[in-house]
Amino acid sequence: MDTYPIQIGGVTRHVPLHEPFPGVRIPLVDFLGDIEFVRAVMGELEPKMPGDADLIVTVETSSIPLAHELAAARDLNYIVVRKRRRPYMVDPIIQEVESLTLGAGEVLWLDRRYTEHILNKNIVLVMDVVASGGTMRALERVVHRAGGKVAARMAGFHQGNGAEGILTAGELPLL
Repeated sequence: MDTYPIQIGGVTRHVPLHEPFPGVRIPLVDFLGDIEFVRAVMGELEPKMPGDADLIVTVETSSIPLAHELAAARDLNYIVVRKRRRPYMVDPIIQEVESLTLGAGEVLWLDRRYTEHILNKNIVLVMDVVASGGTMRALERVVHRAGGKVAARMAGFHQGNGAEGILTAGELPLL
């Protein structure tokens, strides 16, 4: 398997290359289970987080460890927006999104019970990687629909041109 080296905060990882479209390969970042890597990325991002942040909102799954570490560093709570409806959800906020990484459309789901935590709050959006920016824009729409204000958009890494206005720890190439 071909890999790509990522160095951040003194930590090096050789991540697999994924081919979402013929002839396009991207480094596949997965924060699940790699605390050292997540903390290195968090160490680069946390100083960029606005001081008036009230809450972090992220999307499942790989972004959760990064959101958790950022939240812990600032003593904030965080909310996870789901990628499929759960049986316990009542009147969820639903937002469609196009995902470059998956090459297919997705739907984001926020259980309505979380809106009271978002309403009138300064929200920091956190993702693992931003490529086209579609998921980040959809996440922002979810927060606005829940009555929150986006104070910052943050991602561990960005690829391509979709990361304008997003604070990141590093850049990944499109190969």
